[in-house]
Amino acid sequence: MTITHDLRVHRSEEDLQRSGQLAWRIAEVAADPVEVEPEVVDMIINRVIDNAAVAAASLTRAPVSAARKQALDHAVSVGGAGATILGVSLERRSSPEWAAWANGVAVRELDYHDTFLAADYSHPGDNIPPILAVAQHVGADGRALVRGIATGYEIQIDLVRAICLHKHKIDHVAHLGPSAAAGIGTLLGLDVETIYQAVGQALHTTTATRQSRKGEISTWKAHAPAFAGKMAVEAVDRAMRGETSPSPIYEGEDGFIAWLLDGPDASYAVPLPAPGEPKRGILDSYTKEHSAEYQAQAWIDLARKLHNERPALRQAQGPEGEPNIESIVLHTSHHTHYVIGSGANDPQKYDPAASRETLDHSIPYIFAVALQDGGWHHVASYAPERAARPDTVELWQKVTTAEDGEWTRRYHSDDPAEKAFGGRVVITFTDGSELVDEIAVADAHPLGARPFAREDYVRKFRILAEPVLTSEEIERFLGLAERLPELTADEVRELSIVAQPGVLTSAPARKGLF
Repeated sequence: MTITHDLRVHRSEEDLQRSGQLAWRIAEVAADPVEVEPEVVDMIINRVIDNAAVAAASLTRAPVSAARKQALDHAVSVGGAGATILGVSLERRSSPEWAAWANGVAVRELDYHDTFLAADYSHPGDNIPPILAVAQHVGADGRALVRGIATGYEIQIDLVRAICLHKHKIDHVAHLGPSAAAGIGTLLGLDVETIYQAVGQALHTTTATRQSRKGEISTWKAHAPAFAGKMAVEAVDRAMRGETSPSPIYEGEDGFIAWLLDGPDASYAVPLPAPGEPKRGILDSYTKEHSAEYQAQAWIDLARKLHNERPALRQAQGPEGEPNIESIVLHTSHHTHYVIGSGANDPQKYDPAASRETLDHSIPYIFAVALQDGGWHHVASYAPERAARPDTVELWQKVTTAEDGEWTRRYHSDDPAEKAFGGRVVITFTDGSELVDEIAVADAHPLGARPFAREDYVRKFRILAEPVLTSEEIERFLGLAERLPELTADEVRELSIVAQPGVLTSAPARKGLF
């Protein structure tokens, strides 16, 4: 049975004991030796495949290449065998914190892996790179790796259910540092005290503002979760050496909640597994069929549907050149409106010269292109020439969003059958007529029209990997991933992907300090 941890700010004179602190409770969950259920194991395998898929598609992108070069410029630390770097020969390794960094950027770059949305946002698959890197470094087997990943997902999802960072303009990776540290603690079988110290340090060092996802979004968007993973590895190392961290990190009167979130009168109810309760959080997360912000997934599917049903919608103008569409309004949740919609008040979201990262967070752009093209492509849909196409720009400028209280309520619903991430579109034509349609969840969502299953994850991996991996390498990786809980330590050290000859040499690689 789930236990609700009541979280609030405590004055120093209250002398809050460790047993009453959220970081301690997180550590207790991580140290609990409960077995991972088969259904959870299967989903962990799916997400390991999913991470590899999106990483393969990003191997030659500049941020990924830069992070990879940084990692490769650092030798394996003396305490273990090191960890593999996605795309690179299995024999060429780096220290685990730098492998977590490079692989975290590769996984996150295209915004194409799994998501969980509740009080805040998250991409819980970001837990996998740091936990896997440590597993490879220390020689952990597949069973230990599965247990660590299950914890990482559980803790991040539990934090996201209860604590909103976004409204205080704190980046969502502040929930990732603690969850990755907890997952590594489970992997290594550490005691509660050590994990507690690591969680505190990880939170303390990974809290940053949301400017990384505002305005002209930079390449740091992909690096932010990778940095959190890297810090989690270093926090665990430090805690294992007996060093302590700021405490109480969440509840202190000068701490995280008091000054960065809801203030001294704050109160949160954080759901956590009871002792002996299986960690099932991953089952509430969902992956992406399309390479775009998750809150755009359902809208892409609706645009694809309308594209097929109403060909006239594909153009802003009619056959004689006269205006065809007057306006398109997406009635949606508060988060969608203010984060990726016109409510963000970011002029960059309507700029044809905007960066890929910015377009990825512009639902007006995404809906216009998907409506015209009838689908979404992780490269072509973001190409500068695609964004600058005159008819697209004309249609794009007519798309706005509006917050709808009912869709906001459904977004925050605790009922999985009611929770929704879509909305209602109202397309007004120049003759005054309207077309109204709606969608609640993406087609790939567990409650969607075509829920993702193992074969979908494998197909996504094959499609994204085929341009950069040999067929033999694709089969080798899938063979390992699908046997994940049975892998030996040596096999875990081979759980990576190796690019075809010449692929990485074509990637941008400027020299830095290291």
